[in-house]
Amino acid sequence: MYSYVKHTNFPVNIKKKDLKMAKYIITALGGSAGELAAALRYFSQKFTMPDERGKALLNDIATEELGHCEMIGTIVSQLTKDATLKELEDAGLGPTYVEHGKGIFPANANGVDFTASYIASTGDPIVDLSEDMAAEQKARISYEHLIDLATDEDVIAPLLFLRQREVIHFNRFKELYDFYKKRGY
Repeated sequence: MYSYVKHTNFPVNIKKKDLKMAKYIITALGGSAGELAAALRYFSQKFTMPDERGKALLNDIATEELGHCEMIGTIVSQLTKDATLKELEDAGLGPTYVEHGKGIFPANANGVDFTASYIASTGDPIVDLSEDMAAEQKARISYEHLIDLATDEDVIAPLLFLRQREVIHFNRFKELYDFYKKRGY
C-alpha cells in the first residue's frame, strides 16, 4: 500500500546550526499537535469512517503526515548537526542527550515524550472529523509560532510549507464533515 519516495515533500537544506530552534521544532514531531499524533490519529480513525471516501481521505492525509514527520526529523537533524555536548547542554538539550544521544525522538519542546493519549479516535465520524479540524488548527498555530521564533530563511521556508498543508488538511476535513452532516451521520 505504501511506497517511499526518497525525498521530502519540500526541500530541507539548513546550513546553520541552531540548537535552540531545534529544541522548539521537535514539538512539531512529538507534541500534542505534532505530525506523529496526526498521522496516527487519522490512520486509526480511517477504519470507522462510513464509506470509502472518508477512509481514503484519512489514509491519504495520514500518509502525508508521516512525510511531515520525516521533514521535521530532517530539520532537527540539520539544526543539530555537529553539535558539541556543551552546545547541547547550553541549549537545554542535555536531558534529551542523556536518554537519546543525538537521535531524533518524538517529544515536545519541554522534553515531554510523545504519548498515545494525543491520539483521539471515537468511532463517530462527526466527532472524529471535528477533532481532526481542531488538530489541524492547533498544528497551524504551532507552525505560526515557530515561524515567529525562526530567523533563518532555510528554516522558515519548510515551516511555511508545513503550515500551509495544515490549512489544506483542515479544508479537506471540513468538506468531508459537511458531506457527512448532510447525510445524517
